[in-house]
Amino acid sequence: MTSTGLPWVRVVPGVPAFETEDGAPFVPIGHNDALSWVDLSGLYRRRDVESAAANLCALRHHGVTVVRMMLECAHARHRLLESPVGRFNPHVVRFWDDLVGLAESTGLRLLLTPFDTFWTWIRWRHHAYNVENGGPLRSPHRLLVDPGARAAIKNRLSFAVRRWGGSGAIFGWDLWNEIHPAMAEESADVFPAFIADLSGHVRRLELDLYGRSHPQTVSLFGPELWWRPHMPLEDPIFRHPDLDFSTIHIYREGTIDDPRDTVAPALDMGSITADCVGKVPPDRPFLDTEHGPIHRFKDKKKALPEPFDDEYFRHMQWAHLAAGGAGGGMRWPNRHPHRLTDGMRQAQAVLSAFCALVDWQQFRRVVVHRPEPDTGAVAAFATGDRHQAVVWAIRRDTIGPDGRLDAAAPPIEAQVLVPTLEPGRYRVRLFDTRAGVVVSSTDVTAGPDGLTVVLAGLRTDLAAAVARLP
Repeated sequence: MTSTGLPWVRVVPGVPAFETEDGAPFVPIGHNDALSWVDLSGLYRRRDVESAAANLCALRHHGVTVVRMMLECAHARHRLLESPVGRFNPHVVRFWDDLVGLAESTGLRLLLTPFDTFWTWIRWRHHAYNVENGGPLRSPHRLLVDPGARAAIKNRLSFAVRRWGGSGAIFGWDLWNEIHPAMAEESADVFPAFIADLSGHVRRLELDLYGRSHPQTVSLFGPELWWRPHMPLEDPIFRHPDLDFSTIHIYREGTIDDPRDTVAPALDMGSITADCVGKVPPDRPFLDTEHGPIHRFKDKKKALPEPFDDEYFRHMQWAHLAAGGAGGGMRWPNRHPHRLTDGMRQAQAVLSAFCALVDWQQFRRVVVHRPEPDTGAVAAFATGDRHQAVVWAIRRDTIGPDGRLDAAAPPIEAQVLVPTLEPGRYRVRLFDTRAGVVVSSTDVTAGPDGLTVVLAGLRTDLAAAVARLP
């Protein structure tokens, strides 16, 4: 298919951020979606193209810049991309033709990953790569190491690159969704070579065809990092030399995956994000590409009450941003139906408005503040460099019986030191994360020890954008 000329996205040289090739900042604000879920399902067999198009327009209206999707839904046999292996399902291909075209027309980008690895594993007996269905493998335990499987994987990626890779609507490639030792006979030793092989294959093909390449990453189910500390998981995910940005799926047990209040999940999101930012090269963006109440939804078969879920979502995205993540993280809906609520979309619009206050292309940020565990009425995350800072503070002393913060609580003041800021004059803009407006703008002076950012009028949570004055 042909491209409309939508500018491609790239990593800013020397800065952990993204921009378009025409020099505009690009902040990843979005979530996960799927071709079988309600917002986009009308594109399949073109049953309701208008509703899918209207949904994409609504996303852009709410500041969404990127949606992460898998090229197939492996839990539904008729929505596999290949069936049998090497034969591409024309209905799924047409879905992607239409979606990429709609994304180009609305200015939305797509983060694409070639396999729905969870359902590929669960429904292996139906998958095209199963030898019983004409594929190369008897078991998914050898997906990462079998030569025949590798050839099939590269063929799928080649098809996608040739068919859709010329479009600026492609934000990037998650070359492998949730890479896992079980796919390599319980070993992670093959991860670096596997990633290098797929990365080189896609990049060479894009360079040959288009003279440039889209950003690349490989995702990991985050809890594996602390479940399997004896395995070499960190280097290939955080520091592989062939990847452009790093990602994990942030599902902390007991808080993020099954929340009881809206504060503890945010503190874990911020802490994990800050840890990850400290593990990647300083010029490499890090972002969460899946989070949400997966245990509550998948195992307990319950959805969070909408007002609670909206606040949980909002707190999570601010913690991710303030702890050094690129954008607000990408929610897996885990709701009935599988879609974000109106409140979540409004929260994305608010985050987008705040992001316009920061010069991301010059923000060589590091984590400068994170909360002490379980101490104090206020928890805060902050990142900064010599000229800018982003701060977010949240109350943890006013959690009500329903797990939400009391918006009518008497306001208090919080202070956060940003030691990286050079001496000089700065503008501090306090930002209401509910209303999406700047509530105060103050010019202050930083000394030799940095700048203490004062967050006054803190009822639930507040953000601050700090920028040096000319």
